[in-house]
Amino acid sequence: MRKVTQHIPNVITSLNLLCGALGIVFVGRGSIQTAFWLMAAASVFDFLDGFAARLLNAYSPIGKELDSLSDTVSFGLLPSFMLYYTYRNAAPLEWMEFLPFVLVVFSAFRLAKFNVDTRQTQGFLGLPTPASALLVAGTVLYGQYSPGWHALLSTTWFIPGLSVLLSLLLVSNIPMFSLKLKGFGFKNNKVPYIFTGLCLVVIIALAAAGQHPSLMLLCCCCLYIIMSGILWISGHYKTAS
Repeated sequence: MRKVTQHIPNVITSLNLLCGALGIVFVGRGSIQTAFWLMAAASVFDFLDGFAARLLNAYSPIGKELDSLSDTVSFGLLPSFMLYYTYRNAAPLEWMEFLPFVLVVFSAFRLAKFNVDTRQTQGFLGLPTPASALLVAGTVLYGQYSPGWHALLSTTWFIPGLSVLLSLLLVSNIPMFSLKLKGFGFKNNKVPYIFTGLCLVVIIALAAAGQHPSLMLLCCCCLYIIMSGILWISGHYKTAS
């Protein structure tokens, strides 16, 4: 039984990779919405593989490497393809349409850095790749529902600028909080609980206004970055234990 259970996290991680690969296929077919939901599924599997590894105490060096490889595809290559597909007709020069692929390079570097950085046990240094990818997915998909947002995505500067900004955040040393809970008490989990509560407020408000889920995801990802920045600037990470 032990030999079976120790492979469960790797199976879940492989589903993450499969969703990322299929997402790339659907981007090529012009179905951004399907790619969006496949990325959302990949992020769920990315959470569940770690949860399963902790629950079953089924850690392995292979699992760690497989997780990074899967994340590079699902949260690095897939969002790069989304940006490329959206930007290719707006690029003023042919070579510029490939600028969004800088994101997969920095995503891979960020994942490699995370694997060897012992400082990132309780939180993150730099933007986590799933957050970067989901922000891209929300940005691209919402452009199909909002004419104003679509016009912004069609400019010559927005997508290259977003690609560079996210790339820099991925490899930065800006502290970003983790959503992993330390028990269930509020005292040790103030930041995750407050963030979750604010996200619920945003989601309810946008749902009441009839907005698409992609905008909800986009706003929650931006809230995560802004809240992490506020905590960093306010000195929270200097005083937190």
